[in-house]
Amino acid sequence: MTRVGGAQVIPRPARTWVRPFNPWSRLDTSALADTAHVVRRLRKECAGIRPLPPSPDAQVAAVLVGLLDSPNGPEVILTRRSAGMRSHAGEIAFPGGRLDADETVVDAALREAHEEIGLDPSSVEVLGELGAITTHVSTSHVVPVAALVGSRPRLDVVNAEVDRVLVVPLRELVRDDTYVEEHWGEPPEQFQIHFFYLDDETVWGATGRILHQVLTAAIAR
Repeated sequence: MTRVGGAQVIPRPARTWVRPFNPWSRLDTSALADTAHVVRRLRKECAGIRPLPPSPDAQVAAVLVGLLDSPNGPEVILTRRSAGMRSHAGEIAFPGGRLDADETVVDAALREAHEEIGLDPSSVEVLGELGAITTHVSTSHVVPVAALVGSRPRLDVVNAEVDRVLVVPLRELVRDDTYVEEHWGEPPEQFQIHFFYLDDETVWGATGRILHQVLTAAIAR
């Protein structure tokens, strides 16, 4: 049985297949307790990725996948989007947004993290760019920027874009009561959806896809 998760209403299609077991349970995920190992693995993953150009109609955005070292191993910084946002309101996300003119994805990720949660860019060590993803609803081309963050963000931040900041240990995300893999739709238009059910929030969508990418890279040999 999964944890409660959040109050979001998930728009599942009529055709939904749920994997009957947690695939992480069949893998050695002990590396998720070691921040230094995860950082090394993400550096290597980022170095091996060939950036793909966005489609002509896509909006380019960047998000900061910020990791903190802690006694629980690496923790990832997440936010809950304000209920007043025009898109993805109330969803769990990484700090981030669209690029300004002449801005790199790293610049945008650091700027947005500073604007949204007050994260000092000087405390951030950028590890590289992970594989970009395209969102199905807003057709955004989202580039995740992996980073090691040296100072914990304030958890009481509330503003027009964010109404909660949370940090979650990576090893918590692979628990049997947390991760669920679903497949939506009919082939060949079938999508793999990654759900992470926390005690009071549900992570899915683009954020779930990026977290799955991080976890996969972190435990790779």
